[in-house]
Amino acid sequence: MLFLTISSSYMKIIIAGAGEVGFHLAKLLSFESQDITLIDTNRDNLIYADTHLDIRTIKGDATSIAILKEAHVKHVDMLIGVTSSEATNITACVLAKQLGAKRTIARISNTEFLHNKEEIGFAKLGIDELISPEAIAAREIELLLNQSAFNDSYEFEGGLLTMIGLSLSRQALFVGKTVKEAAAIFPELNFVPIAIQRLGTQYTLIPRGDTEFREGDQVNFITLKEGVENLYKLAGKVKQDIKNVMILGGSRIGMKTARDLCSHNFNVKLIEQNKTKAYDLADELPKALVIYGDGRNVELLEEENIHDMDAFIAVTGNSETNIMSCLVAKSKMVKKTISLVENMDYYQLSHSIGIDTLINKKLLAANNIFRYIRKGEVVAMTKINNMNAELLEFIVKPNSQVCDKRIKNLDFPRSAIIGGIIRNGEGIIALGDFMIKAGDRIVVCCLPRSIKKVEKLFL
Repeated sequence: MLFLTISSSYMKIIIAGAGEVGFHLAKLLSFESQDITLIDTNRDNLIYADTHLDIRTIKGDATSIAILKEAHVKHVDMLIGVTSSEATNITACVLAKQLGAKRTIARISNTEFLHNKEEIGFAKLGIDELISPEAIAAREIELLLNQSAFNDSYEFEGGLLTMIGLSLSRQALFVGKTVKEAAAIFPELNFVPIAIQRLGTQYTLIPRGDTEFREGDQVNFITLKEGVENLYKLAGKVKQDIKNVMILGGSRIGMKTARDLCSHNFNVKLIEQNKTKAYDLADELPKALVIYGDGRNVELLEEENIHDMDAFIAVTGNSETNIMSCLVAKSKMVKKTISLVENMDYYQLSHSIGIDTLINKKLLAANNIFRYIRKGEVVAMTKINNMNAELLEFIVKPNSQVCDKRIKNLDFPRSAIIGGIIRNGEGIIALGDFMIKAGDRIVVCCLPRSIKKVEKLFL
């Protein structure tokens, strides 16, 4: 994890690329009142950004020195290259650093660059950080498979604290009880609910003591390692070992996911409809079974024993194909389905359409980049899947408002909650009497409207 200390609350940032990653980033940052300049060669992308966001736009090539100078590159705190061209991003970062930009981040698609980062010495070239949406998505998929009964997960500090999401079935022991009642019945529990979305709504609420758990709720918890097993039992979930995985699509994400899963002893079948690509993948992935065929063909899926699969992952370049094939897999009683979607409008829909998890690599990448930019001492940040809530991890400084105070005495907004604390390499589920100390890492869940107020407490 990259640590970025931001002394000033106001940053000048250039974003090269106004596609989905760049637009989403600019949107997140414009909420923060940062000074954003967005560069793109596509006039339509810029017009859309210009009319929807409070930012400056420049039409042009981010590898043009004249364009970078027009964007006042020598005064910027950061240039972020997120165009669809890896070469453009790398070149723009190298040039920006030479022209005076303090920090640079480049979006890449070739994951070899990540594995050989130190050897190549990208920092010496002028690139401080490399971001691969494909690698981030593959990592997210593997994490979801390891927490198979859950539909969302995120680890802090290698799992000292873990955020997991699940939908409550009728069997869940705390359905019909308030958070306070559940805590009294299960006093030994080491987890805390941080966000709830009611069945059939798009409304996210931050639970309080009097909030009632209901059947069908999507609930996200922060827990310790030992709390995961308790959550399985209490939520009426059975932990399902995932061993046999079918991947649809030999995209970069498909290949990286297959390779990572094979290295962790999963049995992997990968279906690819391009013949040449299928043969290449078979050479690249000796431990996986690569099948040449159209994964939309239900007969093919049945021939390849889809009903024996524990998980089905659809990562073709077509969102509709991915969603439909996951629904087919679900109808064949596959336990876990994960679909890649490019269309952000689909992203909110996974629970209502019956797929366990939808992932969007561009949103994952933008969130990943965003955490390097936030104010305070934020060292990690993620948006909760399908919810309008964010998880932030802060390091407490000796002079911040929360230092040497008990949680119950903090002026914390009602739309935010402390989920857990990491102190001296140990995860802690902290209650109201817990005293916060300098150096503590605090995981906070909050709705977008309260982010600024929460950040001020940690500045």
